[in-house]
Amino acid sequence: MSSNTAVQIVESFWREVWQARDPQAAARFVAEDFVITSGGVEIAGREQFIEWIGIFLSKIDDFQFGAIETFQNADGTRVASRWKLCGKNRGFIGGRSCGTPFEMLGTAVWQVRADGLLQHNWVERNALEVHRDLIGL
Repeated sequence: MSSNTAVQIVESFWREVWQARDPQAAARFVAEDFVITSGGVEIAGREQFIEWIGIFLSKIDDFQFGAIETFQNADGTRVASRWKLCGKNRGFIGGRSCGTPFEMLGTAVWQVRADGLLQHNWVERNALEVHRDLIGL
């Protein structure tokens, strides 16, 4: 894999899936046996991941997503990306739909295969702080 190719793949994923709000676009980027580990919970399989994205997006009005910075290791097998999303709560954190605006920050570490497909994504985010803001603590 050439220099910065893995970064370009992840940035294209962010743009075509999350910024375009198009869960189906993920099929072009992720392996069939793709796994996302989000907050310690695994979602395994391309179709399950696409469904998870759709549910996630359905819980946020005025959804906006942006990458803060993205970089890769020397051989392009790992990409790390800090990101920010914001919107209005429609039951996003599992509570009631209240329309309260929120902002979430997170980090994603991606495993990128030699063929350019994304194999695994480990995601951590400030969910506790967002939850506290949404319930007024």
